[in-house]
Amino acid sequence: MTATPDLRTPQLASPDLLRSVFRRHAAGVAVITAAGDTGPVGFTATSLTSVSAEPPLLSFGISTGASSWPAIADADHVGVHILGEHQQDLAGVFARSGADRFGAPTAWREGPKGVPVLDDVLAWLVCRVVGRVPAGNHRIVLAEVVLGDPAGPGRPLLYHQGRFNGLRD
Repeated sequence: MTATPDLRTPQLASPDLLRSVFRRHAAGVAVITAAGDTGPVGFTATSLTSVSAEPPLLSFGISTGASSWPAIADADHVGVHILGEHQQDLAGVFARSGADRFGAPTAWREGPKGVPVLDDVLAWLVCRVVGRVPAGNHRIVLAEVVLGDPAGPGRPLLYHQGRFNGLRD
């Protein structure tokens, strides 16, 4: 089935238009973590992007109003965790404002450079923050990969139409 775009009735740019379009875009789900002054912080991100292979760089977006932003703004290093489809609940906890993100049942440990590393993820990286670029009410954080592990078992968790989903064949 082919849908032809209706060019007679486009919507003007707005936050609602952008949200509506990106609800249709399936994205992988990651949790970004950092060590904060009062303990570990973290948040669910669907804006994770590979930027460069040489040097190995990635980026992610974070709202300057997010509870994790003050720690991310000061962090030298961050953890990047690729979630598996078995981690829908974990993604929800890290996405929920005011949640005890590092309390039980979240399993984690202090990793290299003091970065909180989550257990049972598909892959994880520790990255050195190399830049924070203003972008509206967000910052795009650029980070260089220091080390990590891509070997976790399972299939990726996706975010689509406002819900966490497993990958279908």
